[in-house]
Amino acid sequence: MTFAHSCRHPRLVCTSVTFSTTGWPGGVRAEATRRVRIVSLAQNVPGPVAVARLAAEGAEATKIEPPWGDQLERLSKPWYDDLHRHVRVERVDLKTAGGLARVKAMLAACDVLLASQRPSALQRLGLDALSLRAAFPSVNHVSIVGDSAQPEEPGHDLTYQARAGLLADRMPLTLLADMAGAERAYGVIQDVAARRGESRVVGLYDTLRDLAAPLRHRLTCQGGPLGGANPAYAIYPTLDGTIAVGALEPHFRARLYEGLGLADGADPSAIFITKTAHEWERWAAQRDLPLVALKHQSG
Repeated sequence: MTFAHSCRHPRLVCTSVTFSTTGWPGGVRAEATRRVRIVSLAQNVPGPVAVARLAAEGAEATKIEPPWGDQLERLSKPWYDDLHRHVRVERVDLKTAGGLARVKAMLAACDVLLASQRPSALQRLGLDALSLRAAFPSVNHVSIVGDSAQPEEPGHDLTYQARAGLLADRMPLTLLADMAGAERAYGVIQDVAARRGESRVVGLYDTLRDLAAPLRHRLTCQGGPLGGANPAYAIYPTLDGTIAVGALEPHFRARLYEGLGLADGADPSAIFITKTAHEWERWAAQRDLPLVALKHQSG
């Protein structure tokens, strides 16, 4: 069973992309320099986010999902819709001969296959890197896995953050592994797009290890230089909320303590509690100091 509809769903994506490596805030910009065709089997967050960026740069994207769709649409339809504004979606049952034939027909005209299934699942479908190279020598294979060292091990963003030591005793406010993995996949697809028959693996936990380097090197651990030991770089309660003070450089630190009327290195907690967060923001703006009130996202 197959059916197509535009701007919906993430599981397989045959996408035609135009981009160059100039301009665009933080990366690439769509210019008619080269057409890149991508078939993506990636669900959930990392793959769709990477493809959405390419599509925003001029891609004609077709994504193939399983018959039941992508769970991201059920979890957050507004975000899902935003990610697929420029994406054409097909739902295909890859466990049927007809569905698999449909996908392989797309691969015959693509430059990159993006997948996020376990290697064993791709192998059963004949869509792993070795099988792809044998059947479609010019197609590049990019695979998003949980951990490149243990690609068969199950996991999600929450478990990768926990393993990397990035979780406190509460749920995370963002999907660090997924979003970092999306950025890595985006860069890898750009890199291999002009090549032939290459295979690359993007590990979500691997990207988190990079993000966790400040913690690993004890820069942001509790009591570390950026983990609370420096009173000029810390979080403080106020009369009605909380503020973040980032007076890290010597000139900011000196200006902060001079403005507070305190000796360098003194604890400013007793002073910050006397005014509202907004009042402290105005006070800091007048002195060109990096101090902001904590903003709470309600969703």
